[in-house]
Amino acid sequence: MYDFGAYLHSILPEKGIVYLNGQLGAGKTTLVRAVLKAAGYRQHVKSPTYTIVEDYLLGKRRYLHFDLYRLADPEELEWLGMRDYLSDSLIFIEWAERGKGFLPDPDLVISLIVDNRLCRRVTLSGFCIEC
Repeated sequence: MYDFGAYLHSILPEKGIVYLNGQLGAGKTTLVRAVLKAAGYRQHVKSPTYTIVEDYLLGKRRYLHFDLYRLADPEELEWLGMRDYLSDSLIFIEWAERGKGFLPDPDLVISLIVDNRLCRRVTLSGFCIEC
Protein backbone atom coordinates (compact mmCIF):
# COMPACT_ATOMS: atom_id res chain seq x y z
CA MET A 1 0.00 0.00 0.00
CA TYR A 2 2.91 2.36 0.72
CA ASP A 3 4.34 2.00 -2.78
CA PHE A 4 0.93 2.71 -4.27
CA GLY A 5 0.53 5.74 -1.97
CA ALA A 6 3.90 7.07 -3.12
CA TYR A 7 2.82 6.62 -6.73
CA LEU A 8 -0.45 8.45 -6.06
CA HIS A 9 1.43 11.31 -4.45
CA SER A 10 3.53 11.66 -7.58
CA ILE A 11 0.53 11.95 -9.91
CA LEU A 12 -2.16 13.69 -7.87
CA PRO A 13 -2.68 17.41 -8.40
CA GLU A 14 -2.25 19.90 -5.56
CA LYS A 15 -5.99 20.43 -5.36
CA GLY A 16 -8.80 17.97 -5.84
CA ILE A 17 -11.22 15.58 -4.22
CA VAL A 18 -10.56 11.87 -3.84
CA TYR A 19 -13.26 9.53 -2.59
CA LEU A 20 -11.97 6.41 -0.87
CA ASN A 21 -14.37 3.46 -1.02
CA GLY A 22 -14.04 0.15 0.77
CA GLN A 23 -15.28 -1.86 3.70
CA LEU A 24 -13.97 -1.38 7.23
CA GLY A 25 -10.34 -2.43 7.33
CA ALA A 26 -9.84 -2.23 3.56
CA GLY A 27 -6.92 0.18 3.91
CA LYS A 28 -8.42 3.60 3.22
CA THR A 29 -6.62 5.36 6.07
CA THR A 30 -3.45 3.38 5.39
CA LEU A 31 -3.49 4.69 1.83
CA VAL A 32 -3.77 8.29 3.06
CA ARG A 33 -0.88 7.62 5.46
CA ALA A 34 1.17 6.39 2.52
CA VAL A 35 0.43 9.50 0.44
CA LEU A 36 1.33 11.76 3.37
CA LYS A 37 4.52 9.81 4.04
CA ALA A 38 5.51 10.25 0.38
CA ALA A 39 4.79 13.98 0.77
CA GLY A 40 7.29 14.12 3.63
CA TYR A 41 5.02 13.93 6.66
CA ARG A 42 6.90 12.16 9.44
CA GLN A 43 4.45 12.29 12.36
CA HIS A 44 1.69 9.83 13.19
CA VAL A 45 -1.31 10.02 10.87
CA LYS A 46 -4.48 9.45 12.87
CA SER A 47 -7.71 8.11 11.52
CA PRO A 48 -10.26 10.93 11.45
CA THR A 49 -13.07 8.57 12.49
CA TYR A 50 -13.77 10.55 15.66
CA THR A 51 -12.58 14.01 14.64
CA ILE A 52 -14.20 13.77 11.17
CA VAL A 53 -11.32 15.71 9.60
CA GLU A 54 -7.56 15.86 9.99
CA ASP A 55 -5.63 18.71 8.39
CA TYR A 56 -2.00 18.48 7.20
CA LEU A 57 0.04 21.38 5.83
CA LEU A 58 3.28 20.35 4.13
CA GLY A 59 5.08 23.32 2.67
CA LYS A 60 2.53 25.11 0.52
CA ARG A 61 0.46 21.99 -0.01
CA ARG A 62 -2.55 21.25 2.19
CA TYR A 63 -4.03 17.79 2.62
CA LEU A 64 -7.36 17.08 4.28
CA HIS A 65 -8.51 13.65 5.36
CA PHE A 66 -12.22 13.22 6.11
CA ASP A 67 -13.94 10.17 7.52
CA LEU A 68 -17.71 10.48 7.36
CA TYR A 69 -18.46 7.07 8.90
CA ARG A 70 -19.96 8.60 12.05
CA LEU A 71 -21.97 11.26 10.21
CA ALA A 72 -25.62 10.92 11.19
CA ASP A 73 -26.97 13.27 8.53
CA PRO A 74 -25.30 14.70 5.40
CA GLU A 75 -26.41 18.18 6.49
CA GLU A 76 -23.81 17.99 9.29
CA LEU A 77 -21.23 18.79 6.62
CA GLU A 78 -22.78 22.23 6.28
CA TRP A 79 -22.43 22.78 10.04
CA LEU A 80 -18.81 21.63 9.87
CA GLY A 81 -18.07 24.28 7.22
CA MET A 82 -17.30 21.78 4.47
CA ARG A 83 -17.43 24.46 1.76
CA ASP A 84 -14.58 26.32 3.44
CA TYR A 85 -12.33 23.29 3.01
CA LEU A 86 -12.87 22.82 -0.71
CA SER A 87 -10.88 25.61 -2.29
CA ASP A 88 -7.19 24.96 -1.78
CA SER A 89 -6.52 21.38 -0.75
CA LEU A 90 -6.10 17.81 -1.83
CA ILE A 91 -9.00 16.18 -0.03
CA PHE A 92 -9.42 12.49 0.78
CA ILE A 93 -12.92 11.45 1.87
CA GLU A 94 -13.75 8.08 3.38
CA TRP A 95 -17.42 7.01 3.44
CA ALA A 96 -18.36 9.79 1.01
CA GLU A 97 -21.78 8.21 0.41
CA ARG A 98 -22.77 9.49 3.87
CA GLY A 99 -22.32 13.05 2.61
CA LYS A 100 -24.44 12.58 -0.51
CA GLY A 101 -26.08 15.81 -1.59
CA PHE A 102 -23.57 18.00 0.27
CA LEU A 103 -20.28 16.86 -1.27
CA PRO A 104 -19.05 17.93 -4.68
CA ASP A 105 -18.29 15.27 -7.26
CA PRO A 106 -14.87 13.68 -6.88
CA ASP A 107 -11.97 14.07 -9.26
CA LEU A 108 -10.92 10.53 -8.45
CA VAL A 109 -12.58 7.52 -6.83
CA ILE A 110 -10.35 4.85 -5.34
CA SER A 111 -12.07 1.61 -4.44
CA LEU A 112 -10.24 -0.86 -2.23
CA ILE A 113 -11.44 -4.45 -2.10
CA VAL A 114 -9.90 -7.00 0.24
CA ASP A 115 -9.58 -10.32 -1.59
CA ASN A 116 -8.01 -12.00 1.40
CA ARG A 117 -5.82 -10.96 4.30
CA LEU A 118 -2.79 -10.47 2.08
CA CYS A 119 -4.28 -9.03 -1.10
CA ARG A 120 -6.21 -5.90 -1.95
CA ARG A 121 -7.57 -4.90 -5.32
CA VAL A 122 -7.51 -1.21 -6.15
CA THR A 123 -9.72 0.39 -8.78
CA LEU A 124 -9.32 4.00 -9.92
CA SER A 125 -11.99 5.85 -11.80
CA GLY A 126 -12.76 9.37 -12.97
CA PHE A 127 -9.24 10.73 -13.21
CA CYS A 128 -7.36 12.16 -16.14
CA ILE A 129 -3.66 12.98 -16.06
CA GLU A 130 -2.36 15.53 -18.53
CA CYS A 131 0.92 14.44 -20.08
